[in-house]
Amino acid sequence: MNIAVVGTGYVGLVTGTCFAETGNHVVCVDIDKDKVQRMKDGMVPIYEPHLDVLFERNIKQGRLQFTTDLKEAVDQAQIIFLALPTPPGEDGSADLKYVLGVAKDLGRIIGDYKVIVDKSTVPVGTAERVRAAVAEHARVPFDVVSNPEFLREGFAVDDFLKPDRVVVGTSSARAQKVMEDLYKPFVRQGNPIIFMDERSAELTKYAANAFLAVKITFMNEIANFCEAVGADVDKVRIGIGSDSRIGKRFLFPGIGYGGSCFPKDVQALAKSGEDAGYRFQIIDSVMKVNERQKTTLVDKVKAHYGNDLRGRHFALWGLAFKPDTDDIREAPALYMIDALVSAGATITAFDPEAMDNVRKTIGDKISYAKDEYEALKGADALLVATEWQLFRNPELKRVEELLKEKTIFDGRNLYDLDEMRDMGFHYVSIGRQPVNVPVHTKA
Repeated sequence: MNIAVVGTGYVGLVTGTCFAETGNHVVCVDIDKDKVQRMKDGMVPIYEPHLDVLFERNIKQGRLQFTTDLKEAVDQAQIIFLALPTPPGEDGSADLKYVLGVAKDLGRIIGDYKVIVDKSTVPVGTAERVRAAVAEHARVPFDVVSNPEFLREGFAVDDFLKPDRVVVGTSSARAQKVMEDLYKPFVRQGNPIIFMDERSAELTKYAANAFLAVKITFMNEIANFCEAVGADVDKVRIGIGSDSRIGKRFLFPGIGYGGSCFPKDVQALAKSGEDAGYRFQIIDSVMKVNERQKTTLVDKVKAHYGNDLRGRHFALWGLAFKPDTDDIREAPALYMIDALVSAGATITAFDPEAMDNVRKTIGDKISYAKDEYEALKGADALLVATEWQLFRNPELKRVEELLKEKTIFDGRNLYDLDEMRDMGFHYVSIGRQPVNVPVHTKA
């Protein structure tokens, strides 16, 4: 099939590349001329494992192309995917100006039947608004379909090529047949293509992300309670995760969720509920707890140093909101940096992929190291904010030698309590009892 993908952000680029990988001809559109030229030159603008290999191969084989010309991309396309930003507005609602703006442009451009697909995460009722925007100027038949993405950053290529399910919202038999043919190569192992109405498909995406956010936040609340009563959240996690009704995934406590999806989608669902006259009390609580959880490690640092961080210097491992991505949107590390620097501390950070993005965002507010060990030099303590594999098994003797004090604040529970105890580290984690930790005051 001939496919146009409008928008080359995270979702658009993965979508276009993976469709090209299964033999389709894909033209990706973006208004950023420099970005389009870099992609034409073979440069992948985001970090996502395995994407670079597919990207390079499909460009070379002529199945993946890039342009700034919407009409050029759309003229030959049977299917047009809208993978455009839907950033949160000041009131928390999803801003649809980019989606609806392109929809109006499509109405002027399309010269024959097209299937227009909302791939962006959008509120309930968006398909109808897109249909109306296209219809303002369209003189040919078209259908609008909701096809939400369920891609995990760090696993997006695998998620797209081998999806748990494909959700398609459409009331058109013609569009349903087109979408079924398009996705057949991705579900050969029997995973379903689930057809439903457009509104249900739109809500499915929000409901899935909100439920996962609830699960993460619930475990963070349990972890905080474990600290208060002397329980071990790792043991609780294993105990409840063995129940098939609950499952093992998304039960790891930490310093809150971030990224491009969960914060925005949870907020947008709450606002959609408000607009419909319904209050999501669970969702409201999730947002409040997660906001607090992002700086819970800073609270532990302050308590350890007698609430005085002036002149303290910390090493920070991890800046991305999760491992295997360079995405720093709503990353807990950024909240921690703000709180620590405001309290008078200085920071040297290391992240395998996200440092350039942090530099662009906060500049020289902190220092940056060439590797994880350089970040430790002269630091009073190590703080762990992202669970990169690189950080899971460090040379602890080397860590000990480089730190001023053998002190680790671990926001991702990477290290074994007994090992930390045996090696004499002052070790503070989430939902587990501190190890070898005296209360310090500033000298």
